[in-house]
Amino acid sequence: MKRTAGILLAGGQSRRFGSPKAFAEYKGAPFYHYSLQALNPFCEEIIVATRTEFVDKFPKDLCVTTDLVQFSGMGPLAGILSGMEAVKADHYIVLPCDMPFIQQRVIARLVDEHSGDVSAVTVEGKRHPLVSIWQASAKPMIRRALIEDNRRVMHVQAQLNGRWIEGSSLTDSPKLVFKNVNTPCEIERR
Repeated sequence: MKRTAGILLAGGQSRRFGSPKAFAEYKGAPFYHYSLQALNPFCEEIIVATRTEFVDKFPKDLCVTTDLVQFSGMGPLAGILSGMEAVKADHYIVLPCDMPFIQQRVIARLVDEHSGDVSAVTVEGKRHPLVSIWQASAKPMIRRALIEDNRRVMHVQAQLNGRWIEGSSLTDSPKLVFKNVNTPCEIERR
């Protein structure tokens, strides 16, 4: 039986937001909560990949990891690899923590559409490489990119057998559902 793990990326510096986005609130819950809810039905285990200084801010019942030492601070790609190394699975559903409008039914459709080494979402030409599903077989390519100091997620995705899935095939509201909240005023307008 294939094993699926979730990787919740919650280690960004949140410069534009002004405080850690993972802990910003929408409708009384921290942003990361919505990504966890979306991942939960599809994953045997979920790991939160975050910064050392945020580890104790997450509830004790969550599985939390930080970047592998040799790739510490190297961005989302390091978080994806660190999550893959922390939890063994056949494939990994990856979500960022700053998409509080993400929904379980959207992840269900993404899982159904997934094929190849990696699948990720695009909305009207704007790519969302962190809303993605990766096969475990992608680990060596990710590791090699990081060793070569190539931190671009889309560069690695382009090297793999993968596909971009149009967000409108996953939801009627792709611009909202896949919105990365980058400033507090973006959430206040909701």
